[in-house]
Amino acid sequence: MSTKPVIGISGCLTGSTVRFDGGHKRMGFVMDGLAQWVNFKPICPEMAIGLPVPRPALRLVQTGEGELRMRFSHAPHDDVTDKMTAFADSYLSSQGGLSGFIVCAKSPSCGMERVRLYDEKGNRGRKEGVGIFTQALLEKYPWLPVEEDGRLHDPVLRENFVERVFALHELNTLRENGLTRRALLDFHSRYKLQLLAHHQPGYREIGPFVASLHEWENLESFFVEYRAKLMAILKTPASRKNHTNVLMHIQGYFRNQLTSRQRGELRDVILHYRDGLLPLLAPLTLLKHYLSDYPDRYLETQNYFSPYPDNLCLRLMVN
Repeated sequence: MSTKPVIGISGCLTGSTVRFDGGHKRMGFVMDGLAQWVNFKPICPEMAIGLPVPRPALRLVQTGEGELRMRFSHAPHDDVTDKMTAFADSYLSSQGGLSGFIVCAKSPSCGMERVRLYDEKGNRGRKEGVGIFTQALLEKYPWLPVEEDGRLHDPVLRENFVERVFALHELNTLRENGLTRRALLDFHSRYKLQLLAHHQPGYREIGPFVASLHEWENLESFFVEYRAKLMAILKTPASRKNHTNVLMHIQGYFRNQLTSRQRGELRDVILHYRDGLLPLLAPLTLLKHYLSDYPDRYLETQNYFSPYPDNLCLRLMVN
């Protein structure tokens, strides 16, 4: 891919002092690690609707009719819901090229889950709201990788988010270069082992769908359906069990080239990974070594081996 993925991000997470109290929530991983591999597109929805810094705190209020409204905590009758909704609709309509979005947790505008709800009398309710802006984002682009800053501290969720970002970026690039049946088939072929590691039923379901490509006259329509299915499969974090099955499958490609000692060593490394004694990087490194010695055309195309830049070191920490 010749260009970097573009990721939308809540402005406060980049270090910009745009929070209601004049502060920020800069994320080290995002700005010190991920930033060299992607381009960020920061936005503070609350400033975008004209609110100043600093500003009174906002909250999500659930009305007696069950409607969610965004109002100031010190002046519960000052409602900015309509302004935020109008901004989100206008802004998001031009963001179809994004490969992901990182939002600020607990925010009444940007929170992705467990945002505190209040009733109209100011009483604290359950943590089950979604920020107004992020709700619109999720509805507008249901296939888009979206994560909160807090959840990205979890190494499994972090790795899964980054993996999805780079997958969607590659798919978007394919579309920009002009859809062809051959390009779509080649793309899916490169992702077979990766999909198998994430969700075996989804992998089995998407196969016949791709096989029906020749029946589609409109490639754009196929692309839209394929994108939804692909990103839904990748959204399920790859499990240790599924990774082990994929590693064993790859091992089979070398059964005629390796000595009995090498086969035993490889099997032991895979089983040690399965048992949680080694990171995923250990069996992958050994398999890559054998692949360099005994090239295989199919395996060499598989995105599974490098789904994102190796320098992010995510496979040292997960699964």
